Order: sequence, then C-alpha cells, then structure tokens
Amino acid sequence: MSNQKKMNNTDIKAISSTKNVGLKGTSREGEGLPLAPKPSRSMNRSCKQDDSLRFVGLSATPSPRGKAPKTPNELKYIELFSGIGAFHQAITNILPNAKCVFAADINKDCAKIYKLNYGIDSLYDLTKIDAKQIPDHDFCFFSPPCQAFSKGGKRLGFDEARGTLIFEVFRILKAKIENKHPPKYILMENVRNLVSHDDGNTIRVILKGLHELGYRTPVLPLILSPHQFGIPQLRERAFLPGIYDPANVEIPLNFDMGKLLSKSDNNIFSIIDENDSDKSLVIRKEDIRTIDAWNEFYHGIDLKVIGFPVWADYFHSDKDISSFPAWKKDFVHKNETLYLRNKTFIDYWAKKWKVYTDFNPTQRKFEWQCGTNINDISDSLIQFRPSGMRVKVPTVAPALVAMVQIPVIGKLKRKLSLKECLRLQNFPDDFNFGEQTLHESYKQLGNSICVKVLKEVTKKLLSL
Repeated sequence: MSNQKKMNNTDIKAISSTKNVGLKGTSREGEGLPLAPKPSRSMNRSCKQDDSLRFVGLSATPSPRGKAPKTPNELKYIELFSGIGAFHQAITNILPNAKCVFAADINKDCAKIYKLNYGIDSLYDLTKIDAKQIPDHDFCFFSPPCQAFSKGGKRLGFDEARGTLIFEVFRILKAKIENKHPPKYILMENVRNLVSHDDGNTIRVILKGLHELGYRTPVLPLILSPHQFGIPQLRERAFLPGIYDPANVEIPLNFDMGKLLSKSDNNIFSIIDENDSDKSLVIRKEDIRTIDAWNEFYHGIDLKVIGFPVWADYFHSDKDISSFPAWKKDFVHKNETLYLRNKTFIDYWAKKWKVYTDFNPTQRKFEWQCGTNINDISDSLIQFRPSGMRVKVPTVAPALVAMVQIPVIGKLKRKLSLKECLRLQNFPDDFNFGEQTLHESYKQLGNSICVKVLKEVTKKLLSL
C-alpha cells in the first residue's frame, strides 16, 4: 500500500480563514509539460498526511492577470520546498500582512516545525498534487533540493529524481497561467554550483523554461552571501528572481543589489553570546588537546602564513606517492620541506603530544586559512573536518551546510549555540524547534536559507 493517502476530489473553494479543503485528483493530463521521473520510494517515505490541504487566508477575488496586488496587504504567496520557512520569515518581515496560501515540503520533521511556527500544514509531495487546485497567488517562492547540483553531492542534475523537481514548479506556474491567474513574482534559491553545473546547461534549461512561461529574469542568477548584508556567514547561493511579463520576456531584468559588504566588514562576535554558559557546547577534551597541540606547532615553526595543508603523516614518510595527482604531490613536498627546515622542533613537538600514537589520522592534519590576520588559534574560528582541523579568521562563519561540522569559537573552546546559528541564518532568537533533537534543529538550519538575503532580494523584486 502506498504511504501517500489518496487525495479527496473536493474542489477548493475560496475562504477567508483556515479551513480544510481537498485536492482534486493528481492527474496531469493535458498540462503540456514534460514530466519529471517519479521520485524513488525513499524520497516519499515521510509523506503520510491528512486527506486534505489546509490553506490560510484565501481571497474570493484573484489578483488581475500579471499584475501585482493593488495594495501590499493583498499579497498572497506560496512556498515550495518550504523547509522551516525562510521565505515566510522574509516576506512577512517586509509585508506583515502578506498571506501564505500554500506551503509544501516532503520532509515530515520540517513540516512539524513549519506548522509549529506558522500554523500551516506543509507536508505535501508536489509530484502528487493537481497544480490547478493550488490557490491563486501573487508570489511563488521555490527552493528545489540542491543535492543533485551541489559540489557536496553526486552532481547528477536532471539525471537524479531530486534534480527534476524544478519541472513540478513549471507545471504549477503553467496551470496558473492557463487559468489566467499567473503569479506576478517568482524567486528561486539554490546552490551556487547550479550556475556552472553541466557546463551551464542546467541553468540554461531552467531559464528557457521560465522564459517560455512568460517570466523575465536576469541573464543569470544572482550569487549572494549573507556576509554581503552584514550577517557574518560565508554562504554563496544562487538567487533567480522573475516577473511575469510575456511581452518583454527577452529583456533581462536589471537587478542591481547596490553596494555589498566584504568579509572584512563582518565580525563573527556580532552574533556570539560570550556569556552563554551551556556546558553541552564545550568541545571534548581531545579536541581541546588537538587545538593546543597545533597552536604550539604554529608558534614553533618558521612559517607564519601556511599556504598548504599540513599533513604530519608526510613530514618523513616512505610512502609511494607516484600515483598521486600533481597537486597532492606538491603538498607532500611542501610538508617534507617544512619538516626538514624545522626538524628539531617538530620532532620534539610530535613526541611531546604523542602525535603518531594518540592522534587519529584526521587530528594529524591542520589547515591555516588566516594569512597574517591573527597570530594565535585561540583568536580564530575552528572546524574539525575530515580534511583536518581548519582555522579561519573570525570575520565570517563557514556555511552552515546541514551542520555537519559546527564551528568552534577558539577563545571560548565551544561550539556555536543553536541561537547563534539562528542568527547566522537571520531567524529570530525565539524561533520554535519544539522538542525535537538538537541535531535535527542544527540540520534544518543548515539546510535553510539566510532570511536577510531573501528579504533584500524580495524587496528589490517587489520594487521593480
């Protein structure tokens, strides 16, 4: 038996308050768009839901075709692949009375948090929804799964089911256009690699699809990061805004975001609560020991700007490196040279800290990415990664990518708190994660979008 309950055939009626309404079937016959491959069963394993959709604040009078609402208070929006509601946060910050008339995400944990914070059910699988039954709206925001395009994934793009979910968005937009209620505004967010994926073919397909639907867009997506707007996180993402304007679709949108900040304009301590006494955030003793050992190493060698990863296993090694790629051979030779110049100190250091007996292979690797900006690891931001202990200047935090490696504040010897990570994504401090595990909350934030960036792009789009 399918884990997705069959939708009712009740038509959606315009309502002015929260109410249960049914979906009319799931057929796409006659919609005229290429269909995406069906997602695997594993993608849909969390799709159990009620028989009905619950929409909020629908109006009996749709917006005029292709025109923005008469007043900001009339703006209605949908949030597809909604996660924990970054766009909901952004648009209601700009227009407090804007109304979400539909949200959808296949992840049951995210849907719980969405409902907890916004009172809206979002646990729906877009591949199972009749597009014509989604309420009319003025703004369509969508952030399709990025793993198919991310450098951190397999980069299979449209050859992976998750990569084809963008066609579900096209299907929804097309249905609204055919019903003479096209959303005036659209905004897509995805990983930066979307722009270069498959030698640029992926983004060309997406742009072509939007243009054929009648949406004007910039020539290419905007590449923006929270640090450019005063949020100390380096997280470059692609943002593709669009306006429904079929008569001028060949004219690119001029989307100038104005003067943006640099990394050096930021300070990670602007979001840090130095008085946080949560002992659960303190890193393990072995991690503190690793930090102290590499700090002594840094102060003891003759090189203050280390432009390559330090690999203790290659200070003096008989390993055959003939099969290594050129870049890796170069790193090995630089480590050997560093060792020979500092042999007396490094031998003493390795023996003192028992580097080759007590440290695991990851702890025996060190990356200094601070240039001459700091001179002690305690002044840095630290990440414990498979590639080693990475030390960075405390201007901006590395991207919160599903929070696999939570950054460590050097001088506090602790991880970033959940509240501090909320601030890095520009969510409010009182955002409610309910009673779910801390790990799940960090993961959801890492998969979300910085609200500040969404807000600024949306404000610009609404002003055009």
